[in-house]
Amino acid sequence: MERARLDLHGLVEQATASDLRRCTDGTRWTNEQMLWHMAFGYLIVWRLLPVVRLFGRLPDGYGRRFAAVLNASTRPFHLVNYLGGCGGTLVFHGPRLTRLLDSTVDKLHRRLDAETEDSLQRRMHVPVRWDPFFADSMTVADVYHYGTQHYDFHRAQLTLLRL
Repeated sequence: MERARLDLHGLVEQATASDLRRCTDGTRWTNEQMLWHMAFGYLIVWRLLPVVRLFGRLPDGYGRRFAAVLNASTRPFHLVNYLGGCGGTLVFHGPRLTRLLDSTVDKLHRRLDAETEDSLQRRMHVPVRWDPFFADSMTVADVYHYGTQHYDFHRAQLTLLRL
């Protein structure tokens, strides 16, 4: 998480207005929209952790059904995900984006430090059709790692001149 945080700071500080407007490689987003989406992955981690903890305490069938319902909504999810990338940039860009990532990563570090071995092993079924890094069943530890997997994958799609 710390590596991604420092990397995003560098990318935001070095990107020119022209860099930010350029299309990314393989998506419909601009570089600026992708930077928001990369940071947003850590916000998802923060919100997903309590859900995994909750479903990790319930019988397996509850999580399996919940994941099936979410998988059934994959098409609208992808539309909302795309539009969120477009809209998020209107509010969170430049220093505001890096401050948001800083505060989110700080919260994640504090929470991770408080986790026990048992709590890190709680698991739930997740909607595998939503993201290539979602496995059928993910532990709390897997969810913490997801943010950085997501960040690294999308970082490779940036077309900034000073990578």
